[in-house]
Amino acid sequence: MNAVRLTTRRVEKPWGRRDLLPMFGDVSADSAPVGEIWFEDPRGGAPPALLVKYLFTSEKLSIQVHPDDAMARAQGHACGKEETWLVLAAEPGAQIGIGLREPVDRDTLRAAARDGSITELVDWRPAHAGDYYYSPAGTVHALGQGLKLIEVQQYADLTYRLYDYGRPRELHLDEAIAAADPVPYRAPFEPYEHSPGRLILAAGRKFVLERWRGAHGAHLSAPDDRPLWLVPIAGEARLDAALLEPGTVWLVEADADLVLGTDADLLVAYPGGAVREALLET
Repeated sequence: MNAVRLTTRRVEKPWGRRDLLPMFGDVSADSAPVGEIWFEDPRGGAPPALLVKYLFTSEKLSIQVHPDDAMARAQGHACGKEETWLVLAAEPGAQIGIGLREPVDRDTLRAAARDGSITELVDWRPAHAGDYYYSPAGTVHALGQGLKLIEVQQYADLTYRLYDYGRPRELHLDEAIAAADPVPYRAPFEPYEHSPGRLILAAGRKFVLERWRGAHGAHLSAPDDRPLWLVPIAGEARLDAALLEPGTVWLVEADADLVLGTDADLLVAYPGGAVREALLET
């Protein structure tokens, strides 16, 4: 088979949850809450281009920012971090903070981070199941409490915290101020339907994210520099002989045959900004 099922790694977080999603089960009361589930290549080797996570929040995350490629590389890292979020479930009142309500200069942003008034600068938006955001590097953002979502990102663990609600964790004001673009959020891409059942959620930047729904049959081809990450959300999907169950992530590195049932809901991600036009051709 020309695909690898990625292994899961649970990451404990102070803002995490014990009630996850049905396919992951719940966390016992005597264990720390889980905030993230990472999907990693069991074969090891060099870090891949992308990372898929599930996130679970019971409290607000820190107000933070991620560096772009240039800043990250200047500090000795392979790349910066851009990311997308697809909300799977949101409790009443859940919010996502993305961008600022109005532009500010860096001195104002620094002062607001120090005295906590940055919470009033952030543009807090109501969150609902099905919401989708692409967060470019430099975007000031924070996930609120009561969320369960999928995150697809560049493979970089680079987070600069501006404010963390008094939690005893390190802040990174100098790096965060340098990385931040302190302006209102503007979506860098407008999702569109490429063909029936094929929605392009993100393109033109660091990676492409697609959402495939409904019955399809396709022969997938994955060149060495653009492997495919398959993230089944719901319904029946098969890749060659393997059943793609919700809560799993698969890395396709060569030719493979994909069959989606009428109830299928699948995310497909791959590096680079250009949409592979014929990717879902039967």
